Amino acid sequence: MHVVRKTINGKELSIETGRFAKLADASVMVRYGDTMVLVTVCAAAEPKPDIDFLPLTCEYREKHASAGKIPGGFFRREGKPTDKEVLSSRLIDRPCRPMFPKEWRCDTQIIATVYSYDKENDSDVLAATGASAALMLSNVPFNGPISEVRVGRVNGEFIVNPSHAELAESDLEILVAGSDTSIVMVEGSSLEISEADFVAGMEFAHNWIREMNALQRELVALVGAPTKRELVKAELPEEIVAAVKNAVVDKIRTSIRVESTKDQRNALRKEVRQLAIDAVTPIVAANEALATMKVDKTVDGLLKKIEAYEMREMILNEGRRLDGRSTTQIRPITCEVEVLPRTHGSALFTRGETQSLTTVTLGTKRDMQLVDGLLPTYERRYMLHYNFPPFSTGETGRFGFTSRREVGHGDLAERALECFIPDEEEFPYTIRVVSDILESNGSSSMATVCAGSLALMQAGVPLKKACAGIAMGLIYENERVAVLSDILGDEDFLGDMDFKVTGSVDGITACQMDIKIEGLSVDIMRTALEQARQGRLHILGIMNETLATNRTELSAYAPKLTTIQIPTEMIGLVIGSGGETIRGIVKDTGAEINIADDGTITIAAVDGESAEKAIERIRSLTRPVELGATYTGTVKEIREGLGAFVEILPKKQGLLHISQLDYRRVATVAEILKVGDVLDVKLIEIQPDGKFRLSRKALMTPPEGYVEEERRERPQGDRGGYGDRDRGPRRDDRGPRRDDRGGGHGDRGRGPRRD
Repeated sequence: MHVVRKTINGKELSIETGRFAKLADASVMVRYGDTMVLVTVCAAAEPKPDIDFLPLTCEYREKHASAGKIPGGFFRREGKPTDKEVLSSRLIDRPCRPMFPKEWRCDTQIIATVYSYDKENDSDVLAATGASAALMLSNVPFNGPISEVRVGRVNGEFIVNPSHAELAESDLEILVAGSDTSIVMVEGSSLEISEADFVAGMEFAHNWIREMNALQRELVALVGAPTKRELVKAELPEEIVAAVKNAVVDKIRTSIRVESTKDQRNALRKEVRQLAIDAVTPIVAANEALATMKVDKTVDGLLKKIEAYEMREMILNEGRRLDGRSTTQIRPITCEVEVLPRTHGSALFTRGETQSLTTVTLGTKRDMQLVDGLLPTYERRYMLHYNFPPFSTGETGRFGFTSRREVGHGDLAERALECFIPDEEEFPYTIRVVSDILESNGSSSMATVCAGSLALMQAGVPLKKACAGIAMGLIYENERVAVLSDILGDEDFLGDMDFKVTGSVDGITACQMDIKIEGLSVDIMRTALEQARQGRLHILGIMNETLATNRTELSAYAPKLTTIQIPTEMIGLVIGSGGETIRGIVKDTGAEINIADDGTITIAAVDGESAEKAIERIRSLTRPVELGATYTGTVKEIREGLGAFVEILPKKQGLLHISQLDYRRVATVAEILKVGDVLDVKLIEIQPDGKFRLSRKALMTPPEGYVEEERRERPQGDRGGYGDRDRGPRRDDRGPRRDDRGGGHGDRGRGPRRD
């Protein structure tokens, strides 16, 4: 077992090998604080035949037990990767992939598993650094090491690998990965920082990256440098290369200088490919040594190299791009809002051949997403989802699942807009933004940011500022440099950098950078950032011509939220036993009701009438009764000889005594009232025990000459009903009780019963 250690931001970082997962090609356990990540590397013994790409897969998984949690859901075990796990897998893949030799074709798998999590130090950057260390210890060819760090800034001071508490106070969070000589990946978000601050943050990160790379080399030296596998470089016969070049170079060189669309360039590629195949086929047929050569794949590989070389030379020498633009020119942009009549907000953003149709949906607190990860379960009020259907590139493909690329692009766009989303106190809605890419030829994630900003403002969300994004490219060849604004898909594929920057007129809010070369200087980064700022301001100007500020009214189809406050001691009354009361209000009014612990009640309804009904029901439940006030009540129970019990407010009843029904003497309650009757009553007494005495008579006009009889105090222990009058002593001289079935009160004698 071998361990190396280094103190970073007051905590010890250790990388250990030789104790865990010893059957893997290589494995390391990376520990920072009490967070521990096991990273393993395995590679197939033989290369995959007939492929022209690196078969690398990177997986990152979190064990809930690492944080002392049991997973939610029915099965109570980890299932499909969460968005956090997908994004962390990408943070391993993106910096490691360009460090493999281009000729490596063996299946390679990196798996990072979080086994201990201290809820303070994140594990994603540890996994990426561990992946590099494991690759360095394996026999897999790897041009490393690389390391990855997270950078925050609190009170103007940069912090490496900040804790969650420190990040809460930070105005930026960027993840930076790099080798000793170059930064190869940047991912992050910030609160409108300047380009200069962004560069300073990367330089700060790079200093720590070099120290962590040295730590990996120290570990390799302790273990002993492994013998790396030999790479077999397939050299094509010179006559094949010459035949292809002679057949297609002039046509490619001429055609790329003609302004063209993506479809036109694809059509040209098909034509050029056939010319190359026609040139190579006779050579292969005439040479037995080339009998096993697959002409199609050979030609495809050569054509990519030729096209890349000619395109790069044209840009570097002439400053001209495939679609005729200069290096700083932005493609034509059109913006439309309110394109979908029934959504709460919508926008269509088109830039060249890239198009995003984005919608905004406003929901209530119940629509928040519950996130169950290693951190304590929390709710997300704002979400942005990105969809990339195959028709957006004019192709067929698998449909119906969310790819890693879609998760990553959606996360970037979500972070870009997040700092402009209003607080819940100002705008108490759950917000979901969905971008559907309808056309794609370069930087659809940045189109999503622009369309999302417009759709949010059109939906009536009080967005603090408009936000736009732009993708920058780079052509770097023997110290010759060209920085490209608003790159095409081909320029991304054939170029050396994909650098996406989003922000407002005042600064950067999010970024994502992948670099395919080493040795990128800080001066080039400054040039790219300044060029991106100019492009972003240009795009924002066009967006503002369409919609410069948010609409003041919400869509007619959006729920209207009303907030009222009740005393906390009344919460139980509104909810009712087992939720019976609040369910009844929701059922009767059609409104959605959410009650916070502080007594804040949010009522959501599409129409105002439903909301008003719900508010009135809640107000009536919580409204204090007032002596002398008049109420419209419902008869709930009748007791003959006593009176009626009337509900004057929900769950609040009072006694309407028989003597308070009318000015005339009433023999039975039933001659005036029945259960279910609605009538107006006046509250004439609140007794010490909280009981209410009601009167119908008090709301009637007294008959002429009526004199109110003085009400006498009831003697102690008197069982008489409400308002009983003194009826004198009971008469005991009424004679024997009659046993016949004769009349009741006031019956006259009817003689003996006749048989």
